[in-house]
Amino acid sequence: MTAVGVPGVDVPDARGRTGLDRAGRDLTGNPDVVVRDVEVLSSSWYVLRRTTFDHRRRDGRWSTEQRETHDRGNGATVLLYDVARRTVLLTRQFRFPAYVNGSPDGMLVETAAGLLDDQDPETAIRREAEEELGVVVGELTRVFDVSTSPGSVTERVACFAGSYTPADRVSAGGGLADEGEDIEVLELDVDEALARVDDGRIADAKTILLLQWAVLRGPFRDRQSRAGR
Repeated sequence: MTAVGVPGVDVPDARGRTGLDRAGRDLTGNPDVVVRDVEVLSSSWYVLRRTTFDHRRRDGRWSTEQRETHDRGNGATVLLYDVARRTVLLTRQFRFPAYVNGSPDGMLVETAAGLLDDQDPETAIRREAEEELGVVVGELTRVFDVSTSPGSVTERVACFAGSYTPADRVSAGGGLADEGEDIEVLELDVDEALARVDDGRIADAKTILLLQWAVLRGPFRDRQSRAGR
C-alpha cells in the first residue's frame, strides 16, 4: 500500500509549504508549558492547527490541553493624519466575516492594513498605503503592536501612524483589482471619525485604537486638550 502524505506536513500544500506541523514544538520560553503534538487541520491558504500541550497551573497541578490556532501571518496597519486640516485617511470595504457575524452590510471603515508577505512591517505598510490609499508615505511612527484575537488567532499587527498632505496622494488608491480588492478611500475630520466610533459606524479594533491614540497621545493631543478647556 502506498502511503498518502499530508499536505503541508510531508508533501507540499497548494502554496508549496511543508513542515507546518513544526510550529510551536521548539518553544522553551515558558517552563509551565510543554508542547506534545501539533496537527495541521487545514492549510488551504491560512493554517489551522490543533496543538496538544501540558500546562502547569498556578496551584502546581499539570493538565493536558488542546487549542486550535488560526495562523494567517502577521500584519501591519497605518493611521495617516493631516494635523493642519484635522483629517484622517481611512478605507471602506466589504468584509464577509463581519457580514456573517452581525454587520448589517459587511462594509467596514478601517485604517489601511495588510499582511506582511515576508516583508518587514514598515516596508509592508508603505506598500499597502500606496495600494489602498494612493499615498506615498513619509516618516512613520511605530505606535504599538497588538494581538488581534489571542485566544485563537496568532496574528500580531504592527500599528503605525504618519502624516500626509494632499500632495502626497499620488493616485486614487482603491487596492489591487487583480487581488479582488475594491476599496473606497475616506477622508474624515478626526472628530467625525471619533463620532463614528461612538455610534458604531467604526467597529474595527485596530482603527479604534489608533484613533484614540491620536487624540490622547498623538498628533491631535494638544488641540483636543484646548478644545476641552
